[in-house]
Amino acid sequence: MLNDTTLLLDLDGVSVVRVERLAGGGRRVHLVTADEAARACPACGVFATRVKGSAVTRPRDLPYGESGLEFRWHKRRWWCREAGCPRRSFTEQIPQIPAGARLRGAAGRRIRDAGCTVIQAARDLHLSWPTVMEAFRAQAREVTEGPLPQVAVLGIDETRRGWPRWERDADTGKWRLTRDRWHTGFVDALGHGGLLGQVEGRTAADVLAWLATTDLDWRRGIGHVAIDMSATYRAAIRIGLPHVTVVVDHFHVVQLANKMLSMVRRRTTAESRGRRGGTSDPEWKARRRLLLGREDLTDDQFATMWNTLLSEGKIRQTLLTAWIAKENLRTLLALARTGAGRHRVGRARWKFLTWCADSDIPEVRRLATTGDRWWPEVAAFIRTGHSNAKSEGINRVIKLIARNAFGFRNPANQRLRTRCVTTRRARWHLRTAQL
Repeated sequence: MLNDTTLLLDLDGVSVVRVERLAGGGRRVHLVTADEAARACPACGVFATRVKGSAVTRPRDLPYGESGLEFRWHKRRWWCREAGCPRRSFTEQIPQIPAGARLRGAAGRRIRDAGCTVIQAARDLHLSWPTVMEAFRAQAREVTEGPLPQVAVLGIDETRRGWPRWERDADTGKWRLTRDRWHTGFVDALGHGGLLGQVEGRTAADVLAWLATTDLDWRRGIGHVAIDMSATYRAAIRIGLPHVTVVVDHFHVVQLANKMLSMVRRRTTAESRGRRGGTSDPEWKARRRLLLGREDLTDDQFATMWNTLLSEGKIRQTLLTAWIAKENLRTLLALARTGAGRHRVGRARWKFLTWCADSDIPEVRRLATTGDRWWPEVAAFIRTGHSNAKSEGINRVIKLIARNAFGFRNPANQRLRTRCVTTRRARWHLRTAQL
């Protein structure tokens, strides 16, 4: 029975002598030292032979069961028989339970592996915030100091740190942006490596600074880099990783087209009606259907949207021109994804660019210019299928961690927390492979 209880406690070097049932329903476990190495002096390593006295300590551990456990460890205090040892006496210790370390280690693992907040771990284990945070930093060294897994596709994306701050200018009375902080994350976009690193800022210099900290052979192993439509990141990749192929998911192109259509709708409504759109405006009522693909609309839904807008004069002409540009772009992407011939894709691309160039809508022309500049990267995505979906998913986890912590004052702590939480799957795969 005692051996079974010791195994359940996962404690090597101690034995259970008895267990008491407490009045409140909990249990008190009495332990004694069962490891002969505990007689070795921590300072000089010489085994002691003379007992000085006894001591009872109360090591705390993670809750066990519903009611929890109390521990009483009955130790012996020894005299060190080495004349030159500065440690005259010592109490028994085992590697798993040096003074308070097991509890602090458990608290750190709660934050590192279970996504628990620091304050919640401190409350559950009756420790202070600085103690738990220091334990977490010690446990996180396994993540931060370990080698980076080799990745074939690197994902780079930014996430906002906190909220932007706006202040009113005292002279002009206009609002101006005074603080807008960002983090740039580097993700294993194809494997299970998770978040590989994070830097504060989102400039090309920030990306290059992180790449400079990695090994040259590791960088040479990267074949593709998945980003969103960020010219800054593309410029940094061309400098720091000139051998890789940059890919951009077609989702970002369609998203840009939908944003263009919404901007055209808002601008034309403001110019024609002198106000924002409302429930009495046909273009406002059709705002959601305008963002849907033609194949997602029934014939009746499409006819209702189209015929209603036809009677709106200038708004009709501008809005339907922008909608057709968006659909031409989607047709181009669909043909490219289905493996249509080079001539069919080229003709669809020519049709999209010509339609946009012939229009006098600045937003539509800007969409054509942006799409043409990023077409090689979009074509690389269509050819390889690599995307930055994992980067977007990890950004969601990063925001969730910040929300659970009610924000972070210290950017270094935020990067450490998010790095550990987003690499749990990678550590699980590593342990599974080792078994």
